[in-house]
Amino acid sequence: MSSGTTSRPASSAAPHLHAELTTPRIMVSVSLCLLPAAAWGALVLGPRVLAVLAAAVAASLAVELLIAGLAWRRVTLTDGSALVTGLLVGCSLPAAVPLFIPAAAAAFAAAVVKMTFGGLGRNWMNPALGGRLFAAFSWPGLLAAAGGALSGGWAGAPGVPGGLPGRWLPGWGFLWNGSSIAEVSTVLLALAAAYLIAVRITAWEIPAAFVVAFAAAVWVLGGLPAGGGWFRGDVPASLGSGGLALVALYMATDPVTSPAVQPGRLIFGAGCGLLCFLFRARGAGLEGAVLAVLVMNMLVPLIDRLWWTRGGGS
Repeated sequence: MSSGTTSRPASSAAPHLHAELTTPRIMVSVSLCLLPAAAWGALVLGPRVLAVLAAAVAASLAVELLIAGLAWRRVTLTDGSALVTGLLVGCSLPAAVPLFIPAAAAAFAAAVVKMTFGGLGRNWMNPALGGRLFAAFSWPGLLAAAGGALSGGWAGAPGVPGGLPGRWLPGWGFLWNGSSIAEVSTVLLALAAAYLIAVRITAWEIPAAFVVAFAAAVWVLGGLPAGGGWFRGDVPASLGSGGLALVALYMATDPVTSPAVQPGRLIFGAGCGLLCFLFRARGAGLEGAVLAVLVMNMLVPLIDRLWWTRGGGS
């Protein structure tokens, strides 16, 4: 956070959390909420999902422990944040990806994005987001190839048309919409996030504004690239991406890297949604949601500064 009299007050670092909720309890709750989606991913894509998640989690835990030891810092594995980082990195990758990629992505998330800036609560972007971007920029060819490979689980079962879930489960795109672990379980991700919002672990403003802005942009402008014209965008298909759900519900909502006050969170979420559509339609394709949050993370100090300068609050 930038220096000066308009920086966010220490008491407002996470305004949407109950005071009695401790960091370990929050992290455990988030981890448990990710497990149904991971289990469904393993059922659809096969047991290799478990290997990808294990590689990411093990690397995140090991690197954080190593850096804490080398820097003579207090060991922080018990707060659960390294576990959540590993799970989010693993869930954002294809099931067929080489196992060194989730390990390297999680190691980058822990070492560079998290620990380099001082550990939990001091990073400027979500560590898992940074790890996913590192993987996307480092091994785009391998990720693309892994994303098109379906083997094991229901996706590779005899008689099931791989890559065409709509022909096997008509109307079930929200339960199987791709080969990445997070892309097979939009409904489960959303239901788990609804629980986190209900118990006020997650702020509702960011995912709500994210989804509304993205859906509106898709509806109004989404039909233009395909020649369908204005107000012809396919909103259900666009929202059925589990990758979008994972980013909007579990990465963009990081209280450390998002605005401190409610109006700021609404602006942040809407900006993420609009940029996500722009990047998907004209830029980075499937990485649009990740890049959108990254750009808005850089604007968080400005959003907070402008609001507190005007005497706003939440």
